[in-house]
Amino acid sequence: MKTARMMAGIPALNAGLYRLIRFLVGDPVAWIEILSDSNKSSSTLILRDIEMQRAKESANADQISCPADFTPEGGLSGDRETATAQSAAEFIRRTGCNEVVVDRSLPMIYAEMLKRAGLSVRCDTEWGLIERRQKDPKEIEAIRFAQQQTEAVMKRACQTIAHAEVDEDGSLIVDGRPMTSERMQSLIDVWLLERGFSNPGSIVASGPVGADCHEHGYGPLRTQEPIIVDIFPRDKKSLYNGDCTRTVVHGKISGELARMHAAVASAKANATAAVRAGVTGQSVHEATSRSIEASGYHMGFPPEGSSDSFASMPHGTGHGLGLEVHEPPLLAAGGPELLVGDVVTIEPGLYCKALGGIRIEDMVVVTQDGCINLNSLPEGLDWS
Repeated sequence: MKTARMMAGIPALNAGLYRLIRFLVGDPVAWIEILSDSNKSSSTLILRDIEMQRAKESANADQISCPADFTPEGGLSGDRETATAQSAAEFIRRTGCNEVVVDRSLPMIYAEMLKRAGLSVRCDTEWGLIERRQKDPKEIEAIRFAQQQTEAVMKRACQTIAHAEVDEDGSLIVDGRPMTSERMQSLIDVWLLERGFSNPGSIVASGPVGADCHEHGYGPLRTQEPIIVDIFPRDKKSLYNGDCTRTVVHGKISGELARMHAAVASAKANATAAVRAGVTGQSVHEATSRSIEASGYHMGFPPEGSSDSFASMPHGTGHGLGLEVHEPPLLAAGGPELLVGDVVTIEPGLYCKALGGIRIEDMVVVTQDGCINLNSLPEGLDWS
């Protein structure tokens, strides 16, 4: 008895599908694997006819076809996605398979066309996830390069802030103009573009604005305030991401900011030391929690009615990264067992309404006995 597996969609939008076929295209495709009784498998990639030659040269598939090669009775729709789904269903029907195993990302149009062809559909909710998590050496090198470029831009941003002049009201001035979150975000965009990276929008959040850990930032950057800079760009060539956060203070660093920073740095060190294959993402996060609380701070959101000086860490320790900035596994409550080849961020932070936030983020590759840190930048507040 033959069995079929199918992953389908648009590779330019579906990272799991792209990783499977290693072929980038902005039109619908369907990858189908047929496994025979003898456990021999054969894969077929169905995509637009004008992409077939390019796919034959580089796509991960045994056979390259177009929708017209498997036209069902009644013909193909004029809509490309529907036609691809119709053709995929017809191809599977002709093989004699009755059931199709699909991944969690399958668009409903494909499930509908499989159903119309009389085929049953079963979703394997884990298919593709473990494979994407366990990065191969080529992927790790792509991520390492992306992180190096991210760090280069991070260094430039933090040093630009640290060497700014100060207006009479405490606002930072660079090249005779006010340095705002928006202006620094634009500069970061340009610096990344020059290196071949696209950027979804960096976080540059100064003072109390940074008390919200996901606030991208707005308004003037000011002296003696913590400024969170979080950059997470994508290499336009490899499609892999970097992700790095540092916090910079222009001018004098207050005692409380120094204490918060020391607590965050200690938590990052403790979390990093806890990382290795076989431990859970939850246990790494628990190492962060113990460290934060041992430093005299809190985990979770501020209780209702708490003072503006209440400082806590309301988010997880980190997340997986690869073709997407956020992907499994999570280093948080319920986080799964870590695997060799997982690439994860370690990014503890502390936030309070009165002062703002401090966050430090490194990226590590999980190994059997620990992890490899892909970062080399200093983590202090003084970038002058």
